[in-house]
Amino acid sequence: MNTTVKSWYIVTVMDGEQLVGEVVYGTVIEDATNRFYEGDYVTTSRIVSIDVKAQQIITASNSCYALKGRGKRAVIDLDDFEMLRHGFSPEQIRALNSSSPLLAH
Repeated sequence: MNTTVKSWYIVTVMDGEQLVGEVVYGTVIEDATNRFYEGDYVTTSRIVSIDVKAQQIITASNSCYALKGRGKRAVIDLDDFEMLRHGFSPEQIRALNSSSPLLAH
């Protein structure tokens, strides 16, 4: 196992009605590859394989992630993917998108 994450989401990335792919977003518990520190967030490359029973995923970059605890599912728009990559959780992205902009009178 390369990297173990908690507080994870399987995030479905959509471009309109088109599925772009799924990634994992989570908080690093430990990382054997020394790419991440404990407590860092990580957004993986596209998921290519999920073993639900073992709670393991393999990504397009051939990284292996162990998922600890119960996770959540989320859907984001491709336009918001950069926010995910910069550390915003799916719930933070949803909150930002739902807050109505101020209207000029």
